[in-house]
Order: sequence, then structure tokens, then C-alpha cells
Amino acid sequence: MMDWTDRHCRAFHRTLTRGALLYSEMLTADAIIHGDRERLLGFSDVEHPVALQVGGSDPAKMAQAARIGADWGYDEINLNIGCPSDRVQSGRFGACLMLEPDLVAHVWRAAQEATPEVQVTIKSRIAVDDQEPREALFALVDACAREGCKSFTVHARKAWLSGLSPKENRDVPPLDYELVRALKRERPELEVVLNGGLRDLDHALAEGAGVDGVMLGRAAYQTPAVLLDVDGQVFGAAPPCATREEAVEAYFPYIACNLAAGASLHSMTRHMLGLFASQPGGRLWRRVLSERGVRAGAGVEVVRDALAEVSHARSQAA
Repeated sequence: MMDWTDRHCRAFHRTLTRGALLYSEMLTADAIIHGDRERLLGFSDVEHPVALQVGGSDPAKMAQAARIGADWGYDEINLNIGCPSDRVQSGRFGACLMLEPDLVAHVWRAAQEATPEVQVTIKSRIAVDDQEPREALFALVDACAREGCKSFTVHARKAWLSGLSPKENRDVPPLDYELVRALKRERPELEVVLNGGLRDLDHALAEGAGVDGVMLGRAAYQTPAVLLDVDGQVFGAAPPCATREEAVEAYFPYIACNLAAGASLHSMTRHMLGLFASQPGGRLWRRVLSERGVRAGAGVEVVRDALAEVSHARSQAA
């Protein structure tokens, strides 16, 4: 979710769900250690619970990055062993580490020992390239479990490190949800979370029967209204906002505060474009935010105008 689940995105998603665990963009250990920490790691208190997702293969650096993340207040540190991009491969982290389960276990242990008060988890694919998925997945999980790792989020697709683009790696390799469910059945003491290709909440809950949780990625970003049902259906609690419109209103104070601090309107509203997908006025909503939200000096009134277009379209459709 690089370039997607930044702090503005997560603050917006908190207007839709209180209970779901939110994830940061994946950051490299080097970026966390040497980069602008306020820009990379800063987040609002409203985002809790929130996990910091980190990529890297050097145990000492991962330990340092995990410690920094814990000190910044993240509720979980997640090691990404699933991203297949060229940048990730050249840096020897992400999905290519599926080929080195013992190294992953060593990296996990270093991170967990550095942050004993915060859980360190792992996110992986089921395999890469010509690996046999069951063999590769169980080898990775068992190596890390021997070191003490208890929680694994599994994107139920193989990743091809050459021949497919990162986008194609999210769609082309076939999904194998049953393998992830089998992992939970055969390793019941572990927490297993299912990820990959889950279209909406109903699909996620159906396929997630038999595992401990589900992770929504693109579905939650591209059609964020799916999150309105999470608290009720998953946690048995009322959502923070009952409707899309209420969520927009709840986000206004955050927008105003960050505009005053120098953020651009587009940096916040770009995460809201899919909120009214498939709804009357949805295209007008996107058009107003896309065309006017990028202009210099754009303010909250742009979002109010976009919301008015939705309201008008709904009244016309009624």
C-alpha cells in the first residue's frame, strides 16, 4: 500500500471504523533510521490501533527501526515479506525473502527482542517463482514460529519476482485461500490472517471462515464505504459514523487543521475519491475533488461543494 495508506488516509478511515487495525505504508528500515521521521512516522492519535509496516533484511537495522517505531507509539510492527516490486528485490527485502526463511526468522527475532512491549508480526505471500506454495509457506511460518512469532498475515497468492509487474502480481497469480485456511488448521496455536483479492466485507468474512482475521487492502482504499460495516459485523459495535456523508463531516476538522499546518487539500482528499463509488453523484464527487482539489489554495469549501453535488444527485434520483 505504498503511496496509499499514509497518515491522511488512516485518519479518514477512522471516520468509518474504530475497531479495524490500520496499517502504515511499507517503509524500509533504512528510511526509518535515516529519514525524516516526522514525515514518515508521524500520525494522529485518532489512528489507533495502527501498525507500522517495515521492510528490510538486516537484523540489526530491523531491530533499530522496530525500536524507533515502538517509541513513536505504533501498536504493532509488521515485517513485510510479500511486496514483489523491483525496488524491494534490489534492496533484498519483501517477497524475495520467501526464499530465505531462516533469515526472516532471524530478522523477526531481532525486531521482537528490540520491542518486547509491542508485537512484531509477519506479512507474506504463499510462495515466489517456482516454489511449491505449501512447502514454501509452511517453511517460512515454521522457521519464524520456532523463534516465537505468533501472528502471520498471508496474501494468498504466489509472487513472481520476474516476468510480472507489481500490479500484475496483485491480480494474475491465482488465489489459494484454502492453503491459508489449512495453515490455520495445522498450526492452530498461531494467529493466521487472510489477505489478497478480497472484494468486499461479505467476501472477506466468507473466505475468512476458519482463520483469525482478514485484511482488506485495495477494497478498503478504492471503495472505503465498505469500512462502515466493519464495526457492526465484526466487532458488534456501532460505527463512528452511520453514513458516508457523516464520515465526510467528521473529517472536516482534520482537513482544516492540516490545511492550517501547510498540507495540501489534495493530499487528504485523494483518499476519499471512491467514497461514493456506485452511488448517485459518485462521478461528480470524484470530478470536483480531482479537478478543484489540486488547485493552489484549495480549501474545505471544495469538499463541501462536492458533497452538495452528491446530495443534489441523490435528490434527483429519488
